[in-house]
Amino acid sequence: MDESILAAVERTKGKRSTSERVNELLKLALEQEQRQALEQEAARFYSVANRSDRTEERAFQQASLRRMRRD
Repeated sequence: MDESILAAVERTKGKRSTSERVNELLKLALEQEQRQALEQEAARFYSVANRSDRTEERAFQQASLRRMRRD
């Protein structure tokens, strides 16, 4: 383990053991990774949904224009 990381763990562990502090930090890091993965997944989902919505919107607009020209 990098000495500066070990020093930071020692400095911030309080009354807990080094192992407990490292476990806490690892859990936090894993939770953060999960949140980031979910955010990326949501961004991809909504990106596709938005493109689909725009395509449908354009089709609706074109159909509306054609109908207005006929009337």
